[in-house]
Amino acid sequence: MSNASRQLIFATNNQHKANEINSILGTAFKICTLREAGLEIDIPEPHDTLEENAREKSLTIYKLKNWDCFSEDTGLEVDALEGAPGVKSARYAGDHCSTEDNINKLLSELADQENRKARFRTVVSLIENGKEYQFEGICEGSIGFTRSGDHGFGYDPVFIPDGATKSFASMNLEEKNKYSHRKKAVEKLVAFLNHKL
Repeated sequence: MSNASRQLIFATNNQHKANEINSILGTAFKICTLREAGLEIDIPEPHDTLEENAREKSLTIYKLKNWDCFSEDTGLEVDALEGAPGVKSARYAGDHCSTEDNINKLLSELADQENRKARFRTVVSLIENGKEYQFEGICEGSIGFTRSGDHGFGYDPVFIPDGATKSFASMNLEEKNKYSHRKKAVEKLVAFLNHKL
């Protein structure tokens, strides 16, 4: 079987994440989102760790479709907030909050903090033939004092990766992928899949 014929379900309804991962995979693998796989579901993330939430999503899809699939869970971990928002990054300002609400809360809580050190951490969970494998990617950086840029999603307007002078949201995908936590995790996934072909 050639790489080009390898299809995987990506357990997400987030088209931004799908686009980002497609830009990393190139033509090596074909992924389809939940919607493209005919699954109109929103999988809960009830656990206290990224690892468990990623596993919840991939196992749910594998049980429904019996097809090799992967999921990811990503958290922003801020040192001055003792690792928060972490696993609750998407719901930091409440269950029905917007991205703007989350960023507002983050900037408010860091208003008097000199220590802006933070990191994005991604955990990818692959289910292949019923067995799970996990891959981690980390991007160290800091939280800016104000928003900058209009690309990306989530906390990208306020996250500046180490070694860069601008936020993720001020970068195009090619620039972001030089630093991306998600890219690091997905590259490990791809290396694993290529090794098994």
